[in-house]
Order: sequence, then C-alpha cells, then structure tokens
Amino acid sequence: MPQSTQDKIITYLQSKLPLAQDLSLSQFIQTAVGWSHEIYVFYAHWKENGQEVTRGFCLRKDPGVGLLRGLSDLKEQFRVIQALEPTSAPTPKAYWIEEDPALLGGPFFIMEKIEGEATNPWSKVGKQFYAEAAKRGKLPRSFIEALASLHNLDWRAVGLDFIGVPGPGTDFALREVAKWESLIQQSSRKPEPVLTELLQWLKANAPKTQRLAFVHGAYRTGNLMIKDDLITAIIDWELQVIGDPMYDVAYVLSDLNREGSPLLSCVVEREFFIDTYQEMTGLTIDFDACRYYEILYMMRSTAFWLSASGLFAEGKNKDLRLARTTYSVPVVLDMAAKALGF
Repeated sequence: MPQSTQDKIITYLQSKLPLAQDLSLSQFIQTAVGWSHEIYVFYAHWKENGQEVTRGFCLRKDPGVGLLRGLSDLKEQFRVIQALEPTSAPTPKAYWIEEDPALLGGPFFIMEKIEGEATNPWSKVGKQFYAEAAKRGKLPRSFIEALASLHNLDWRAVGLDFIGVPGPGTDFALREVAKWESLIQQSSRKPEPVLTELLQWLKANAPKTQRLAFVHGAYRTGNLMIKDDLITAIIDWELQVIGDPMYDVAYVLSDLNREGSPLLSCVVEREFFIDTYQEMTGLTIDFDACRYYEILYMMRSTAFWLSASGLFAEGKNKDLRLARTTYSVPVVLDMAAKALGF
C-alpha cells in the first residue's frame, strides 16, 4: 500500500530527529490559503530521553506550477526566514529544506508553526475581527511595529543581500516593472491596450529610491499571524526584495487592501499609521512615490491574475480559484486607467 502524505512526513521527520521515539502527527491540515504552494500544518509528538515532546510545524511545498511560475524560489524563502530568525522581525523558525522532489512530489521546507491566526481580511468575519481589534488599539500599533522592524533592519549584517541589491536612482522600480512584465509575457492572454499604456507609464515615471531597505512586498492583514491582538509572525515570504521601503508603505495605503473598510489594511487609521511609521523608522513618507507604487501594484495584480487564469486555461494547474481570476483582470485594469486619468 502506498504511503500517505502523513506517513511520508513522519519518515522525513524521523530522519531529522534521530532521537525521537514513537513519532506521530495530530491536527494534520492542508490549508486552503496560498496560491503558489501547498501548505500543511500539524503537531508532531514523540518521546526523547524519556520526555514527552510536542512541537508544531508548517510545511510549505512547491506544487510544480504555481501562481508566480518561475519567479517563486522556495530555497530563497527558506534562507530569508533563516536570516530573519535572530532579528526583531517576528518570523517563524526555519528547520529543514528538502530539494529532492522524490519524497512528496516536489521540494519543500519545514518551519515552526506559529500560534495565532492569519484572519482573511476580505471575509465578513475578518472585517469584523479587524474592526473590533482596531478599537481595542493594540493591534494597529503592533501592525506598524512589525513593518518598522523590517525597514529598520540592517539587511547586509544578517546576510540578506543574497536576494539582490538594486543600483541607485530608479533601478529598484524598473527592476520590479521588468520582473512583473516578464510574468505577463509568460501568460496566455489577449492584447490589453490599457496594460500596454500602463507599462509605458511605469517605465517613464519610475521614482528614485530614498533609502534601500528590506521590503516584504505584500505587507497586509492576511499575511500576518495574530494572537491576543499582537503580530506573532509575518508570513508569505515570496515577494521580498531589497528596495524602496515606500513599496511596502504604498501597499498599506492602497485601496487594493481595504475592500471598502475606512481603515488601512482593514485595521489601522491612516493618520495614525503615517505618524507612527515615520516616528518608528525616521523616514518621511514620499506620497508621490507611494502613488507610483500603488499603480505598479495594479500592474503586478494584473500580472498575477493573467498568470493564474492562464495556468488554468493551459491545463497546468487545476485549482478552480485560478480560473476565477479571469474576472479580476478587467477590474484591476479599470482601476489603473482611472489612476492614470483616462
């Protein structure tokens, strides 16, 4: 009889924990979140030196063809989480990476399971949760503190320069445009005149970077683990770059991440975010740069949805959520057209 996924994971863990006896798993769940990787969370139980041990794990596996196609690097994500471990940035501990696809059908890594919930901010329940947390006051400050911990990080000292360091001036912005344009070019699509003009505008109006920082790339509620109104971990390490911190700030300020909520990222008041972020980082928010990056995010979102719907149409990925993203392409392009004054 073929081994189940759980049995295969037990076999792998046993190889990494040679002193573990009677190793078993509980609360084994494949989560429904994530567009690029398969994610499993579980608790492992074993006996070691006569003591009962329980530890929570999260396994992130490359399914072969995910949303970002070749732009998602599992090994890079693992190294980033490792580098962040000794810093003040709230992140899980990275344990092991397995690049051989033989065991589970694709490369994977295992990290610490952080206690808390990454509540979906777009659901009715999620909006209510964040609105109530905002009133209590602790989560909005924790939200800003966690972001500031990334932007204040000495990224060279912890070895994060391996992910690539842009040159001065407009190099960072133009790198991002080129990256997401390459994803668009890999995707099956019909001609999109608005997208063509959007790309031309982004290339012609790239802002200069005021200071290089470690940037998450998708900093929002939903990508943060929360317990007792505090951020226990920043997750979804897939879009990180060394670049302009305004790239993250723009994502927080963007209407793309509030779904009708009066609060930024559904959890923090605009003025409180601006004042507190500037105080914590010593940076002055450049609103012109943020406007540019918000428009770049519209182009990036278009790239995501073209890639997703294209993967489904090409038969490379059977996840129905990817098929539904076809609807989102004209919606985001309409937002971009309005932002450019069409």
